[in-house]
Amino acid sequence: MNYTNTETVIETLTIKTTKTAHSRLAETDKTDLPFGKYFTDHMFVADYIDGQWTNLEIVPYGPIEMSPAMSALHYGQTIFEGLKAYKQADGSVSVFRADKNFARLNKSAERMSMATLPEDIFMQGLAALIDIDRAWVPDIENYSLYIRPTMFATDPFLGVRPSLTYKFMILMSPSAPYYSKPLKVKIETKYTRSVDGGVGAAKTGGNYSMAMLPTTKAHEEGFDQLIWTDAKEHRYVEESGAANLMFVVDGKILTPEVRETILDGVTRDTVIQLAKSLGYEVEERRVEIKEVLEYAESGRLTEAFAVGTAATVTQIYEMNFEGKAYPLTDPASRTISTGIAKKLNDIRYGVTADEFGWNWIV
Repeated sequence: MNYTNTETVIETLTIKTTKTAHSRLAETDKTDLPFGKYFTDHMFVADYIDGQWTNLEIVPYGPIEMSPAMSALHYGQTIFEGLKAYKQADGSVSVFRADKNFARLNKSAERMSMATLPEDIFMQGLAALIDIDRAWVPDIENYSLYIRPTMFATDPFLGVRPSLTYKFMILMSPSAPYYSKPLKVKIETKYTRSVDGGVGAAKTGGNYSMAMLPTTKAHEEGFDQLIWTDAKEHRYVEESGAANLMFVVDGKILTPEVRETILDGVTRDTVIQLAKSLGYEVEERRVEIKEVLEYAESGRLTEAFAVGTAATVTQIYEMNFEGKAYPLTDPASRTISTGIAKKLNDIRYGVTADEFGWNWIV
């Protein structure tokens, strides 16, 4: 896959590389990789200074120097992305839909009044980092190399204004699947993740910190995750944890439409395209909690699942609303979501032809 959106030839950037003196790979148990705990030997860094991106480097993974007055720490100008690289059936390494993550990073940057990033820096930095650490890409089924691009404000200044300087980094973490089992979820009607006019459609740290207290409370009550509802009326389904939601009703996939309170998920878009290619009807609209529960009680709701980069396709086996449980069908009996998940994995791991051009071989 050509990572550019045009036929223009992109000039190769000069990226300074400093290799680690000691790789941690041999000390890492490749069969025990909790999500986001271990990191590869190197990271990519770049600085935004005087209106331009500079200091493009690959350096050993480790701490960075920062000012206690750094504005990201005080005012939350910080964004990130999440994507994955996979070991292909032929032994090569591919990154899945990196162009979509790049576009969303800049969309988040614009909403947070931050500098945007040129495509060549994102893509060439990512390619160079994967190349130097490609031995870290797991070759175990359903494992992957999780990639975390992030950008944050670096001005050592306590005035409330957009920062004039930023740091962009790419970290990589070999990981097992985020969820190891189907989920029992609580429909949240007190707390909220995002509001109309807010930053819910941006992948910014504040959205996730807002979710931590209600999620912790839900865990204490015996739930694996939350289904978020709208802030105004708590009437409509929005997301599940940090993933998009999908329901199968009468054989049709129903999913909340993307709006300013819902993240435009790359996996969501992928699943929708795959579903349509397999002949399933997909309806994107505002979805009421009331109707979902009615579908569950009547048996018309046959499948419910969360989709996201970390979650991939994760089944939901029970929903709970105001203390009442709504059990769903046995995840092992589901055919639509499991069929889509299989096709998705077959494409990502190079088992079947990539008819959509989603894999970027690095």
